[in-house]
Amino acid sequence: MKAFVALSMFLVLFSCNALVSNALDTITANQSIQDGESLISAGGTFELGFFSRGDSSKRYLGIWYKKITVMTLVWVANRVAPFADRSYALRLTSHGSLVLLDGNGSDIWPLNLPILPVRNPVAQLLDSGNLVVIDAEGSDPNNFLWQSFDYPADTFLAGMKIGWNRTSGFNRYVTSWKSIDDPSPGDFTFQLDPNGYPQFLLKQGSDIKFRTGPWNGLRWSGTPNLNPNPYYRYEFVLNEEEMYYRYELLSSSVIPRMMLTTNGLVHQFAWIDRTQGWALYLAEPIDQCDNYATCGVYGSCRVDNSPLCRCLKGFVPRFSQEWDILDWSNGCVRRNPLDCEKDIFVKYSWLKLPDTRSSWFNGSMNLQECEVVCTKNCSCMAYSNLDIRDGGSGCLLWFGELIDIREYSAYGQDLYIRMAASESALLPSHQKKHKLVMGLAVSFGSVFLILVLTLGVLQCKKRKMKLPEAKRDSFESGDNRENHKEDLELPLFDLSTVAIATNYFSTDNKIGEGGFGPVYKGVLRGGQEIAVKMLSRNSTQGLHEFKNEVLYVSKLQHRSLVKLLGCCIEEENLLIYEFMPNRSLDSFLFDPTQRKQLDWSARFNIINGIARGLLYLHQDSRLRIIHRDVKASNVLLDFEMNPKISDFGLAKSFTGNETQANTNRVVGT
Repeated sequence: MKAFVALSMFLVLFSCNALVSNALDTITANQSIQDGESLISAGGTFELGFFSRGDSSKRYLGIWYKKITVMTLVWVANRVAPFADRSYALRLTSHGSLVLLDGNGSDIWPLNLPILPVRNPVAQLLDSGNLVVIDAEGSDPNNFLWQSFDYPADTFLAGMKIGWNRTSGFNRYVTSWKSIDDPSPGDFTFQLDPNGYPQFLLKQGSDIKFRTGPWNGLRWSGTPNLNPNPYYRYEFVLNEEEMYYRYELLSSSVIPRMMLTTNGLVHQFAWIDRTQGWALYLAEPIDQCDNYATCGVYGSCRVDNSPLCRCLKGFVPRFSQEWDILDWSNGCVRRNPLDCEKDIFVKYSWLKLPDTRSSWFNGSMNLQECEVVCTKNCSCMAYSNLDIRDGGSGCLLWFGELIDIREYSAYGQDLYIRMAASESALLPSHQKKHKLVMGLAVSFGSVFLILVLTLGVLQCKKRKMKLPEAKRDSFESGDNRENHKEDLELPLFDLSTVAIATNYFSTDNKIGEGGFGPVYKGVLRGGQEIAVKMLSRNSTQGLHEFKNEVLYVSKLQHRSLVKLLGCCIEEENLLIYEFMPNRSLDSFLFDPTQRKQLDWSARFNIINGIARGLLYLHQDSRLRIIHRDVKASNVLLDFEMNPKISDFGLAKSFTGNETQANTNRVVGT
């Protein structure tokens, strides 16, 4: 009986100790973690312990996702020096250093941590996946004496900084594994290059394989799919002390992972519980045009061209016989030589900006000041805005030949390249007009300019953000007059605000055109991207369709319906929508290259989304609505390829007990 009681007490104590051990996320001075034990972050997101890969007997200390069924490592401490057996331990010393001990108790930690002045050191595994050392008696718990985030492996986690401490020269970057089962450093690195204006370079050894382009305030110039979204916040910081990039999670429902693969690809994943697997939603490089300098200097790569490369307008192949055999490596040269005092600058649009390692930048200048500085320096070959938000700001200058340029159908940027005066035919009409206006403005002098600006401000103040009576009456005419008399539940935009956002409805911002009229991409003050639909004066549709959009879409809220942000009826009839970065479904279905992205999983998700949106319209919305124009071009796709039904110009509503209605209008689909 006594033996039974003793055994029972032992089991209870053992269970309690096991529970404490399983919940442990910290170790204090002179405590150790043996092989077979682990630390688990407070929220149970990450685990630190010892592991092996494949059939190898080598042991490593690392961090992996705790809640995910597939063991996914995010950090390895001893990549270069694996353990030969299970006799090793992780220990926190009394002076705040983490050390790895072999079976004889000898220190073998490979990072040579300094002895730190600390009174009560604690090592803790955070829910971010960061292993940190802090002083428990310190006043700031975020003042890390040491952190694993400063020594990335192949994975870039949310909250981690990748980049430089400009004071100490310390550089944080990711390095690929040698193979899928060998975490030792491989051939590829992904790091922020500090030369000129910073940009990320993906290298194999010393060879550049891919370049992100410079940061433009919203994304890297060469990563058009990296857009602001509800799940992540991307940030690039450049000041006197630091130069780094990081991303932060805005939604706890997302489990992210960005990593550099063993074959040199930067992949960003999200964990999908339903499939119990990692879903790839961002990859770089993505196609042949992402390969560094594919088309040589002054050559432009476009993936939907055949062949891929062509010279920019005003340039010709350096060696035409090489281009005949699809060898573009030597690039292009100017058709006409430069003459510094007479040169002009030609605007090229929708580009990935060239390599910035030989560039200069100033964040306080505007584009006009940027042009003046570049014009005066004969070595300056091109200029552009540093930041594209709020109409553009800052100055970025290039010196020497321009290389690694590609063209996009959306999200590209404007670049002004120095050309011979004889190439003036390349100037678009609006750029010629701009130069004429600028010349007149200078000749009239600063007094006239101040007067014009003053009058403009006074005129803007007189504008009223309300519907004119004539247009309000038109909204109350037609079918269902009584239903439409209620107040509009939709913000009204000032025409000047929309004009600035779309660069005054520039053709460079035009992203499509339908029966309603042209559609423009814009960026509001604050960085929100929008799509602006303008009712064309020659449109086959008219005020009835415009009214339908405003009255129906403003009252509909569903994840599978495009969101209408507001409208403008000041001189022009405009509808302002949320911007859909992947455009319409038909651009994927009927494009041989794009349709490859639509595997069965993506197609099934799109089908379900459209069905959910239609079910909402037919049964669950406050207005029972029949769309009457559902087709691939009216299904838009967000950055995650989720579908949203758009274009309610031909829609028809029913009252609660109606089951049929007649119409004398020809409808779309």
